[in-house]
Amino acid sequence: MNTKEYISSGILESYILGLASPDEAGILECVMKNNAEVKAAFEEAQKTLEDLATVQAVTPPTDLKSKIWNKIQQEQPAEEKQTVFAMDIRAARPQEEIKIQGNSNWKTFAIAASVLFLISIAGNLFWMNEQSRTKKEIAGMQEEKKSQDFAMQKMNRKMEMVTNPDMKMVMLKGVEKHADSKAMVFWDTKTKEVYLDAEKLPKAPKGMQYQLWAIADGKPVDAGMYTEEKDSKIALANIPKAQAFAITLEKQGGSPVPTMENMYVMGEI
Repeated sequence: MNTKEYISSGILESYILGLASPDEAGILECVMKNNAEVKAAFEEAQKTLEDLATVQAVTPPTDLKSKIWNKIQQEQPAEEKQTVFAMDIRAARPQEEIKIQGNSNWKTFAIAASVLFLISIAGNLFWMNEQSRTKKEIAGMQEEKKSQDFAMQKMNRKMEMVTNPDMKMVMLKGVEKHADSKAMVFWDTKTKEVYLDAEKLPKAPKGMQYQLWAIADGKPVDAGMYTEEKDSKIALANIPKAQAFAITLEKQGGSPVPTMENMYVMGEI
């Protein structure tokens, strides 16, 4: 697959919307670092989302008032038209006829003014509703972009750890009761700090928390408590040596010893 086919495959849009798989996202990150055309296409796709809000505004047609006025003129009673036309005749007319003509004109203008006033109110309400809807859409897009930026930052941190030659990765697979669970331990062989990516674990129930354990010389060693804020970002503990890692679900704050029946994942180094 060449560069243009790769760009048109939809992977850029999937990545921006957070729909790409970890493997697809990792490949795209690497490609963007080495391919300026793909990186430029990615930035353009991201900018398209930001510009979407600018095309949402809708305003009433500028000729709406003139159309309403013409409609009023067309539907005006024949007597009133004749009376208005009679204003251009210079022949003398009874005072009563002039009075009737004045009343007719007044009614016509009053109706027109009322209609235009109602149109003005309706137009303002329409404009306010559109403005409110547009603001909500923009706020939603800004929140989505913020979420995407946060996800991108996490992905960049993980990519940095993956490409760090001093970082040892240990895949933790689900035990029998939690076969679908997964986690990844990043163990810095120089600093001995351990980081945990536990996004594939079920959300911990209220009052409970995941605890990481290092198995050293056949004994479990507390390797720190996991929180979403620490995921792949903050070291949980410093572990000098280990032959394996495991995660259990414990009461909030942790336990001095692992609750074996609550073990979710385990992996050997």
